[in-house]
Amino acid sequence: MRTVFNLNAKWAFAKNVAELPTAVPTDWYFVNLPHSWNGIDGQDGGGDYFRGTCYYVKELEKMDLPKADRYFLEIRGANSSAEVYLNGKKLASHDGGYSTWRVDITDHLELKNLFAIAVDNAPNDRVYPQMADFTFYGGLYRDVNIICVSASHFDLEYYGGPGIKVTPTVEGKDAKVEVEVFVTDSKMGQTIRYTVYDAEENVIAETETADTTASFTVENVHLWHGRKDPYLYCCEAELMENGEVLDHVCTRFGCRTFKIDPENGFILNGEEYPLRGVSRHQDRWGLGNALLPEHHEEDMDLICEVGATTIRLAHYQHDQYFYDLCDERGMVVWAEIPYISKHMPNGRENTVSQMKELIIQNYNHPSIVVWGLSNEITMNGEADPDLMENHHILNDLCHEMDKTRLTTMACLTMADMDSDYVQVPDVVSYNHYFGWYGGNTAMNGPWFDKFHEKFPNLPIGCSEYGCEALNWHTSKPMQGDYTEEYQAYYHEELIKQLFSRKYLWATHVWNMFDFGADARAEGGENGQNHKGLITFDRKYKKDAFYAYKAWLSDDPFVHLCGKRYIDRVEETTKVTVYSNLPEVELFANGVSLGKKTAEDHFFYFDVPNVGETKLTAVAGEFKDEGVIRKVEQFNEAYRLVEKGTVLNWFDIDAPEGYFSLNDTLSDITATLQGKMLFAGLAAKVMKSMNKGGGMAGFDIGESMMQMMGSFTVIRLTSLMGAADVHFSKEELLDLNKKLNKIKKPKK
Repeated sequence: MRTVFNLNAKWAFAKNVAELPTAVPTDWYFVNLPHSWNGIDGQDGGGDYFRGTCYYVKELEKMDLPKADRYFLEIRGANSSAEVYLNGKKLASHDGGYSTWRVDITDHLELKNLFAIAVDNAPNDRVYPQMADFTFYGGLYRDVNIICVSASHFDLEYYGGPGIKVTPTVEGKDAKVEVEVFVTDSKMGQTIRYTVYDAEENVIAETETADTTASFTVENVHLWHGRKDPYLYCCEAELMENGEVLDHVCTRFGCRTFKIDPENGFILNGEEYPLRGVSRHQDRWGLGNALLPEHHEEDMDLICEVGATTIRLAHYQHDQYFYDLCDERGMVVWAEIPYISKHMPNGRENTVSQMKELIIQNYNHPSIVVWGLSNEITMNGEADPDLMENHHILNDLCHEMDKTRLTTMACLTMADMDSDYVQVPDVVSYNHYFGWYGGNTAMNGPWFDKFHEKFPNLPIGCSEYGCEALNWHTSKPMQGDYTEEYQAYYHEELIKQLFSRKYLWATHVWNMFDFGADARAEGGENGQNHKGLITFDRKYKKDAFYAYKAWLSDDPFVHLCGKRYIDRVEETTKVTVYSNLPEVELFANGVSLGKKTAEDHFFYFDVPNVGETKLTAVAGEFKDEGVIRKVEQFNEAYRLVEKGTVLNWFDIDAPEGYFSLNDTLSDITATLQGKMLFAGLAAKVMKSMNKGGGMAGFDIGESMMQMMGSFTVIRLTSLMGAADVHFSKEELLDLNKKLNKIKKPKK
């Protein structure tokens, strides 16, 4: 019988090793797996985290292993490339940091054994990812096992797969279940016993045959129906010889139908089932990707609490434990490979191998409905014929390997909707940040309407949208201020626009949690992307979290926003309450300020700000409390002052009725004076932008120009460093003085 022997305990670890050790070095660090060497330096900013080769070394006596005919070393995640050595001999190598792979070590085991695994996350031009807005944590960051099996056993070497493939097809009230197993070194006379169990572990079908395929009918099938009813069956296969079980595998599966309709969105088991949810990165503060089961469980609990029905598991293959949780909790999943940001001509083989691993290892999960081909891969434009060919190869591969699911991809905002590239997968989504990086929130819905009108038969979704928020606060939220209040406003607007368009096949907030991005220097806390609805340590749910909970969750609640924003200068302050109940009453020091109803679940109150006020929001039997306090001067602890920036938006003179750097380029250039003022400036900017044929590698088309026009001038200039366009503080102040002389048109 198969036995799994865990090897997580006590590995000697070191960086910058000159040569492979012949014994466990006593002067190395000792670590338990899962482990990442970038758990701190990959999250502290500077873009200088260690990327190179590190070694893990462990001794093992063969007598400690269970008796078996064959032994396979199983590595469930080694980022990004790895080599396995046993007793000084190299046995295998693997490229791709997010999947399971195995090595047959049987013939190389001795009485005493020295395992050495060299793991390398150094930059190269052939293994994805190499350029992306997240940290590429190095390490053996998932379990390492030895799988002990008989000579005849279910396959362990083909792309890290489970050795069993289950394909259910719903036919009326029943389901036909096709099972295929893959056996290594089978012998005459051996048989396979197949058993199907229901969720209560009752046997509902079984057969024993010499065939590696079997077919069953499940009568009156209980459907897997997302979060409403994530019902799971189990299929077990046992390899038999003379009545003895030599090996066994089992997998859970779910029976469901789905389709993605260009008008009505996602259809599950014949019913409209809106996919409204989040994206997830797997890392944690101080741990990197080295997660334990309880971390995955906490993430799933939080995602369920917000009411999500779907998760985009970005931008790589996630832990099998989390896919299992998705099956159990009814999450509809987008699974993808890390073919991201930068197309590498030498990386085609790696995209193919990573896609094969993703599909083969995850085929049996009912939660997965789409395979993601790529993410924002057209940062240098979509005209590259090699990029196009790579996408067609991946798309065809997915359809060849899996007849039951669709393909998708996440397109960069600047990807032309008329491009042939956009038409490659079955369904498509866009990453849009109108209202954060550029544009304004009102641009989101109309953009999707335009796409839908132009391509009515191609399902369109929103794969990323979001904005950053830390513990900064204001009563006058502005785009780019990193306040919790602007993030809440942004998501209120996006919820109303996206959730009201049923044709959107899926929407995924970027991101559920803040995550490590060591090159980032934004928001006052370097090394992180702060677009999460929850902080990196999972300790604080930002106000925007509750905006989604109000729309998506059936669990009644009320949430008073702005609890961290206590000191306020205005005489009357706006207070926002979120609830999925129909009516909210707000009390100030025990005195009712009235009851309000809100179909959009967002309740706004004007509150007199005198002295210290205890606020209590009440909805039904639920309540939430907070405090505000009147102050004469704005509390500067609430305001981000970015280090290294030329100007902060709040330092700019902006007389009422006149333009300033805080106005959008399109509004300013809509006036004759504004257009003339920016004519010379634009020539300088465009000259720099076009050095490489576009802005930092982007082609400047109609969409790009529209987006640039929607930026405020100060935000536009702050982001132009990527195109090597720089402005001094004096230049910007001079420009602002000139803008202050131009009157805004009367509306």
